[in-house]
Amino acid sequence: MCRMADSPRKRLIVIGAGFAGLNLVKGLRGLPLDIILVDKHNYHCFQPLLYQVATAGLSPADIAYPIRRVFRDQKNVRVVLGEVERIDLANKTVSGGEASVSYDYLAICVGVTHSYFGNEKWQPMAPGLKSIDDATEIRRKVLLAFEAAELEQDEASRRAKLTFVVVGGGPTGVEMAGALREIAAVDIQRDFRNIDTTTSRIMLLQGGDRLLPSMDPKLSARALKDLQDMGVEVRLNCRVTGVDETGVWVGDEQLPADNIIWAAGVQAPAMLRTLGVPTDRSGRIVVGPDLSIPGHPEVFVLGDAGAITDAKTNQPVPGLAPAAMQMGKFAAKVLRAELSGQSADVKARPGFSYHDKGTMATIGKRRAVADIKGWHITGLVAWLMWSVVHVMFLISFRTKLFVMAGWVYDYIMNNREARLITGKFRLHVVKPRGGATETTLLQTRGTSEQAAV
Repeated sequence: MCRMADSPRKRLIVIGAGFAGLNLVKGLRGLPLDIILVDKHNYHCFQPLLYQVATAGLSPADIAYPIRRVFRDQKNVRVVLGEVERIDLANKTVSGGEASVSYDYLAICVGVTHSYFGNEKWQPMAPGLKSIDDATEIRRKVLLAFEAAELEQDEASRRAKLTFVVVGGGPTGVEMAGALREIAAVDIQRDFRNIDTTTSRIMLLQGGDRLLPSMDPKLSARALKDLQDMGVEVRLNCRVTGVDETGVWVGDEQLPADNIIWAAGVQAPAMLRTLGVPTDRSGRIVVGPDLSIPGHPEVFVLGDAGAITDAKTNQPVPGLAPAAMQMGKFAAKVLRAELSGQSADVKARPGFSYHDKGTMATIGKRRAVADIKGWHITGLVAWLMWSVVHVMFLISFRTKLFVMAGWVYDYIMNNREARLITGKFRLHVVKPRGGATETTLLQTRGTSEQAAV
């Protein structure tokens, strides 16, 4: 955080440069308003495609874009790289470290993080997928599993290394399970000499009675069938009771696995609980119809951080990227009207209503499900629709071009070229092949020499 110079103009602080934050700030271009946009990263991340980074389909730069580049021509915006640690609603200040900044308006757009339902000790063994750092760590974990299996002679250890368990049957879990199966069965099957990657075991565990519970049951059934046809083992009504270094526990049953990916739940950042305002059981702030905190009309909560009810349907607004975008645009219109003098009465603010354009999820190549205004679309057509929609939402022309070109190449060649293992590592092998030579190399740090074993 940094201390900004005093200004006679009103000040808006926006915490988070996700879909809601970006659309809010863009909607306030040209106003006599000082905007401070704070984010702990210097880039905006297109979260719906994080699973493709995690499964080596895309590189991080394909789904991220520098925040400063987005707003370099919007003169009323200052971008601050930092993390807000405290919000004082009474004194209208936000703080990080030793610095404190006052605001006239505040927009909290911090999103959500993983929820382990009170079992935070599971996180090191079962990483979630909410950031580029998460995605690259999962990619590293997945690729190292194949490398270690290539050197492993112990049968039980090799099977555990080739077993991947995804916990959670929502869109992220379904997309991740399908992509992992494609990697093992199609993309890398000819790259190894000692293992048959097509024998890899991909398991998807869902606590409910169907996959994709937010979609129509017919589409849930189609997603289940597609995954099973691909070779993914799907278990419904299956609740995880334990996670450790050896695998996953479901009741008294252990599923030996070295690779566990968590996609089962979300919760709001702990910082929001310190505000002293009502929250739901996930820690999300309960807001009014105008997306502001009751009693604090100057503070908006947008995107996944808010427990938001549609003003027209009285139904919860889903935690989707299109909903967050619409919230950002809605809040921008409210502020624009008030700052221009068109509507000074906060009690006269309109209520937010989500315009649902449809939901979709991809399962694998030529496999997807989509619910577009009651139309149920599956297979190749849904997959093409999913691809086009996601490319359209990317920020820059370069990323649109590179992502589309990469998908076309991967479709034709069955080759995921973003298979990079970065950082230091040590392969854990119980009984290495080849004896002393490989054993010696396994003790070295993660360098090009080890990667070439």
